[in-house]
Amino acid sequence: MPMSDALPMFPLGSVLFPNAVLPLHVFEPRYREMTERCLAGDREFGVVLIERGHEVGGGDARFEIGTVARIVQAGQLEDGRWVLVNVGIQRLRVLEWLPDDPYPQARVERLRDEPGTPADGEVAVVEALLRRTLAMHVELGDLSAPLEIALDADPVQASFEASAIAPIGPLDAQRLLEVDTASDRLTQLEAMLTEECAVLELRLSGE
Repeated sequence: MPMSDALPMFPLGSVLFPNAVLPLHVFEPRYREMTERCLAGDREFGVVLIERGHEVGGGDARFEIGTVARIVQAGQLEDGRWVLVNVGIQRLRVLEWLPDDPYPQARVERLRDEPGTPADGEVAVVEALLRRTLAMHVELGDLSAPLEIALDADPVQASFEASAIAPIGPLDAQRLLEVDTASDRLTQLEAMLTEECAVLELRLSGE
């Protein structure tokens, strides 16, 4: 896709990272039409986090950095709703929002994901922090079961996997998505998880 091509956009209340899976239940008429057009074409659309406002009805403010998603499974219900399984492909930057007619669209550029220079063992450190953080959440009853963590050896892939798994809010997830290199993303995530571990340890100690 040329960098300036228009892409259908789906603003959401959550962040999608490249290679992560995004299930969607599509019920608004405008997004049903978007789904049908995507399925008739390359199956791709953009996902961005809503900065202010709501997913339903429009009138929202949206972040500029998001992710290109591709529909990998689609099923239509009898009443016209769609159930989709989508996968994040690549980060994007919105260059210009186009009129929401009939659904949100934007001119975007696709962003290259660079490894940077990760510190030795940084992926392993983040992986260990993830295991520790999730285990404490399980012990506190916040999660029903621990997750098996095995991050990819590639730092770019590992940084996205870890960001998608991490128990963080959408604004922190957006901060990680906006980082241009895997090394910086892993460094920021390590700091977030270290802080989260400290909070969870206080909760476990009853202080």
